[in-house]
Amino acid sequence: MHSYDVVIAGGGMVGLSLACGLQGTGLRIALVENRQPDEQIPAEPALRVSAINAASERFLAYLGVWQGITALRISPYSSIDVWERDSFGQIAFRADDYGYDHLGHIIENEVIQKALWDKANASADITLLAPARLKQVARGENEAFITLDDDRMLSARLIVGADGAHSWLRDHADIPLTFRDYGHHALVATVRTDEPHQHCARQVFHGDGILAFLPLWQPNLCSIVWSLPPEKAEQMKSLDDAQFNHQLSIAFDNRLGHCQVVSDRQVFPLTARYARSFAAHRLALVGDAAHTIHPLAGQGVNLGFMDAACLITEIKRLQKQGKDIGNYLYLRRYERSRKQSAAMMLAAMQGFREMFAGENPAKKLLRDIGLKLADTLPGVKPHLLHQAMGLNDLPEWLQEPL
Repeated sequence: MHSYDVVIAGGGMVGLSLACGLQGTGLRIALVENRQPDEQIPAEPALRVSAINAASERFLAYLGVWQGITALRISPYSSIDVWERDSFGQIAFRADDYGYDHLGHIIENEVIQKALWDKANASADITLLAPARLKQVARGENEAFITLDDDRMLSARLIVGADGAHSWLRDHADIPLTFRDYGHHALVATVRTDEPHQHCARQVFHGDGILAFLPLWQPNLCSIVWSLPPEKAEQMKSLDDAQFNHQLSIAFDNRLGHCQVVSDRQVFPLTARYARSFAAHRLALVGDAAHTIHPLAGQGVNLGFMDAACLITEIKRLQKQGKDIGNYLYLRRYERSRKQSAAMMLAAMQGFREMFAGENPAKKLLRDIGLKLADTLPGVKPHLLHQAMGLNDLPEWLQEPL
């Protein structure tokens, strides 16, 4: 049996960031992942991308992987435009209005994962077990005992569930989950546009959906996330390319001219999830294993990265004080902090979702007025931008100058 201090289930972006953040602490870290990232990033852009905000950028820089990410490919965006179709409601953010050179970056998930994997793989403190899956976990008084699918056995003082929205570890621990079906599916694809995106992230609301155009590294290439009722999403997926391009261009008010889909189209359901507990004896949950939210504000992975940053803080503190890193009494401090952040984000996303749903004329007028006031009233936009950039949710050690 191999003994570790921390075993992380899940080698996605959040799990890997946690592993990288714990290197150099003297702790023995193991990470269990069912597949290794590809050696090379494909030439074609991946369909799943993330809007990485300033807080996550700072976190990734502290982990020493930001340079590796920028060496692959990223797309900074310096402005955000949000509007409602067929109305006067709109709001715009420009980085240079607030002294920033960018507001965030659109990055393929595979690119972030690859940079983190390479960093973890180069660390003597981290053992990457891949491909491998959890088969059995028993959480004892002083240790957790783990059996993998190939019958290898591990022990750990703390096991962390970073194994996604359908977390095996969360389910195995019988942690209840609160669900909310958003009643929408997300259609994702890559499109080429007649006009360059000019590093602007754009989002348009219409009666039955939300459409985001996220700028990629080529000036006329965007990743789209189109949130639609399930039957409408499937209908859009099944259209031939010419019909889809036409419908997409109309839905986007032709802001970037004619759109041409250049990838497959994938559809997946959108569900809010909130674990009743983010921690238990010998166990902590991070990222999608703890919570999932609507992608309309692009905050999902940013929330997960701050989970990892907060858990790193707590583990380092407990290690320095000689305390048991897997004791639930001590893990509750992490749990309280991150449950509050996740609950606030979930509530905000649900509020946005309900506010922009439907074509009721009175409701439409109210939200148009709200958008217009938010765009023009002094002090509102800087507050909204500060929140979107994640600067209100940083652990103390990430607030220090790099």
